Amino acid sequence: MKEILNASTAHTGQRQRNAAIVENAATGEGVLIDCGICKRDFFARAEEAGFDLGRLRAVVVTHDHGDHTKGLGVVLRGLAKAGARPAVHASEAVFAASAPLRDAVASVGAAFEPFGGGDVLEAAGLAVRPFRTSHDAADSYGFRFDELTGASEGCDSLGYMTDTGIVTDKAWEALSGVRLLALESNHDARMLEVGPYPYVIKQRIASARGHLSNDQAREALDNLAHENLRAVAAMHVSQENNTYRLPRETFEAVIAEHGLSTTVSVAFQNRLVTIG
Repeated sequence: MKEILNASTAHTGQRQRNAAIVENAATGEGVLIDCGICKRDFFARAEEAGFDLGRLRAVVVTHDHGDHTKGLGVVLRGLAKAGARPAVHASEAVFAASAPLRDAVASVGAAFEPFGGGDVLEAAGLAVRPFRTSHDAADSYGFRFDELTGASEGCDSLGYMTDTGIVTDKAWEALSGVRLLALESNHDARMLEVGPYPYVIKQRIASARGHLSNDQAREALDNLAHENLRAVAAMHVSQENNTYRLPRETFEAVIAEHGLSTTVSVAFQNRLVTIG
C-alpha cells in the first residue's frame, strides 16, 4: 500500500487544497481522500505519481469544509469522461452540509454511500474504517485502510488523520499499529500566537475542535510509534503558522528517540509527496 499526497493548508487566502490517493500496490486500484484540488493539478499529480485514474474506485470525504470538497465536481466530471465513476462516501451530516459535495455527486450521477463511525467500507481491495475526529465542521472523520487479504496477520495498513484539535479515543484505536501514517502537524503554537491571523481564528485553530499543533503531533507520534512503522508524513502544514522544517525535525526526533528506521516526510503545498 502507498499514499500519494497533495495536501496543503492556508486558512486565509486562496490556496486551500487537500487531496490524497491511497493506492493498493497489489492491484493498482485506489481510493481518493477529499478533493479540494483543481482538476488540472489533480490529474497532473496522479500522472506524476504513475497512478492510473481509471483505477480509482472510491472517494471518501473527511468533512464538509471547502478546502476538502470544492474541487470534487470538476474532478469527477473529468474522471467520468475518462470512463471512471468512483462511488462517493461521506457521513450524512457532511453530505447535508456541503453544497459542493452534493453538486459533485449529482453532476455525474455518482453513487453516494453514507458512512458512520464504526462502519467498514470495502473499495480497491481495501477495508476502509472511518473514525471520528474533533473539528469545527458538521461532522469529521479520519480513516484507517487495511488490505483485504483474508489473512489474520501481516496485512498492510495505513492511517490518515487531519483536521482535528485532539486525538480522539477512536483515533488512538484506529491508528494503532499501522505501517504507514499520515498525521496532522498543522501549526507551531508560538508562530500562531504572534502571527497575522485575527484573534478569533487563532482561538479556533488552537481549540479542541481546530488543528493539531507540532507539539500535539509529537505526542501523538510518540504514542503511535512502533517497530513496524515504515513511514510517517506530517500533514496539513500551515504556510502562515508553521514551517516545513519544524514538523520534519519534530517527527525525526521522535523516531530517533524510539530507535526506529521510519521514513519521515512532509506534505508540501503544490508538490507531490508519496509514502509507502
